[in-house]
Amino acid sequence: MALIPIFKIGIWNAWIFVIIFLIPSFVLPLLNNAVHKKLSNPTDMKLSVSEKVVGYIATIIIYMEFLYAIFLPFKLGTIWFYVGLFIFLLAILILTSACISFSKTPINEPVTMGIYRFSRHPFYLSNILVSIGIGIATASWIILLVSIIFIILVNIVANYEECRCNERYKKTYKKYLNTVPRWIGIPRS
Repeated sequence: MALIPIFKIGIWNAWIFVIIFLIPSFVLPLLNNAVHKKLSNPTDMKLSVSEKVVGYIATIIIYMEFLYAIFLPFKLGTIWFYVGLFIFLLAILILTSACISFSKTPINEPVTMGIYRFSRHPFYLSNILVSIGIGIATASWIILLVSIIFIILVNIVANYEECRCNERYKKTYKKYLNTVPRWIGIPRS
């Protein structure tokens, strides 16, 4: 990893990962009206000003990172690229599974099937993994540093979201919180 990365717009830059990652996020709500309704902020889950600010900051950071990735060439033919590619593909798998589970769950129930049996926040997890995958595939310490900041902010947002879901779904969500880990791993006993 170089202290100052090489910037150039090219065909083999990290923008490829960004486009591939964003396709499911934008296409699924267009194809499924129920998903579109679920993704819009429900009226009974009002966020406080601080919750909105943290969410906006996290969103701005990830999109700024995606814009920055346009100028970062992949380190093709190196271990950096292959490790980053593996992490990126894992993120796409998690995102696709989360989109499918999200679309199959009724609007007034929490999503608890599919990848949601292993992680309470697969959408956030996929964002984190894409960020790390881009950082490694381009050998960019700046992207990896921003990924750490993003992880901290996403943890805060996840806390807010879990509190709101707990208020909305009561016992069902409480049981879900006690059996499924926030990220990925062995469920809590």
